[in-house]
Amino acid sequence: MKIGILSYHFPPEPAFIPGSLAEELAARGHEVRVLTGFPDYPGGQVYPGWRQRWRYETRSERLTVRRVPRYSGGDGSGRARMTSYLSFAGSASLVARRFFAGVDALYVFQLPATSFAAAGVLRLLGRVPTVLHVQDLWPQEATGGDARWAARLGSATSRVFRAADRIAVVAPSMRDLAVAAGADPAAVSVVLNWTDERIFQPVRPSPAARRLVRRDDRCVVMHAGTMGARHGLETAVRAAAALDRTMDLVLVGSGADERRVRGLAAELRADNVRFVERRSPVDMPDLYAAADYQLVMLRDLPELRGTVPGKLQAALSCAAPVVASAGGDTAELVERARAGLSCPPEDWASLADRFWLAATIPSSARGEMGRRGREAYLREMSQAAGVDRIERLLHDAARPAVAR
Repeated sequence: MKIGILSYHFPPEPAFIPGSLAEELAARGHEVRVLTGFPDYPGGQVYPGWRQRWRYETRSERLTVRRVPRYSGGDGSGRARMTSYLSFAGSASLVARRFFAGVDALYVFQLPATSFAAAGVLRLLGRVPTVLHVQDLWPQEATGGDARWAARLGSATSRVFRAADRIAVVAPSMRDLAVAAGADPAAVSVVLNWTDERIFQPVRPSPAARRLVRRDDRCVVMHAGTMGARHGLETAVRAAAALDRTMDLVLVGSGADERRVRGLAAELRADNVRFVERRSPVDMPDLYAAADYQLVMLRDLPELRGTVPGKLQAALSCAAPVVASAGGDTAELVERARAGLSCPPEDWASLADRFWLAATIPSSARGEMGRRGREAYLREMSQAAGVDRIERLLHDAARPAVAR
C-alpha cells in the first residue's frame, strides 16, 4: 500500500509510536510518507542543528519524511500551544494535497495538537480512507484551561472523528469517550501502545545500578519518569513515610511537581524516600532490574481512567512487577495479567497497605509476577501486535475505496 502518516511529533522527538510504526510499515513493503513538523519537544525550541524551512525532506527506502515549519513557543502557555497547533495546521494544509497524492490510506497520530491539521488536511484530500490512532481526548488540558480554545479544539476533533473510517484507541475505556466525541461505534478498536523494545528488555542488574537503587535488603519500589500533575506522587510519599522501616521508595526523574514532592518528603522526614536525577532511557532497564517493583501512579481524574501510561508497558516489557495506584484501565490491565498489585488512586493508606504487602511477597513470587507481565505485554501490547492491528485497520479502511 501507499500509506500517508500525519503526526505533530516525530523522531528525533520522543514520539516512538509514529516513528516505529513508519519504520515497520516500510520494512513490511509499504511505501510510507510522513508529514510532520520540525523537532521542538519538550523544550519548545527547535533542536540544535535544525533550522525550520520549506521543502525539507529526508528519504530512505520506502520512507519519506516531509517537515513543515510551525511556531515554536517555549513558554508553555496555552496561547503559545494554540499558536503552534494552528501554524502546523496551516503549513500541513499547504503541502498535503501534493505530498499525499495517491495514498491508499492516511494514518493520523491523533493528539489534540494534531486536530486542526487533521481537519484541514482531510478537507483538502477529500475522500481518502483514514485511520486515527487516538492518544488523548482532553482539549481543555491541551489549551491550558482556555475554555474558548478548548471548545474549538473539541469541535475540530469531532469533525475528524466523524470523517475517519477506522479509529484506534489506546485503552478500552477510551472507546466510550471517542464515541461521545463523534466516532462511529462500529469503527472503534482498541490498540494498546507499545514501548521501545530495543531498550526495554529483561536484564540482570549491574553492581552500579544496585548501589544506586538499594541501601540494604529492604523492598524497593521505584517510580521512574515525570513528576507531574497527573501522577499525584505526594500520595506515594505519604504511603512510604508510614512504612519507613519496611521499604524504600526511589523516585527517578524530574518534573513540574518535583519541588513539592521533595518538600513533602522533607516535611514528613521520610528517610526511606530517595530521589535520583533523570536518566537516559537506555539506563532504565538496569535500574528497573535493581528494584523490586515499578510504581505506576495516576490521579483520580475522569480523563485518566481511560489512560494507560507508557511506563506500564516499559515495566511489563522488562518483566518488572508493578504496584499501580490508579483506576480504570491501568489497574484492570495489571490485575488481569496478575503482574502486580493495585489500589485506588490518591488513597495513601491503601497504597501503604500495598507497599507493605509487596514487601512481604517472596522474591520467587515477584519473579512470577514479572514473568506473567512480560507474557501479557508480548501478547497484547508488543510492537508486533500493535503494528499488525494498525496495518489491518489501514487495509480495512482502504478496501472500500479499492472496491469502488
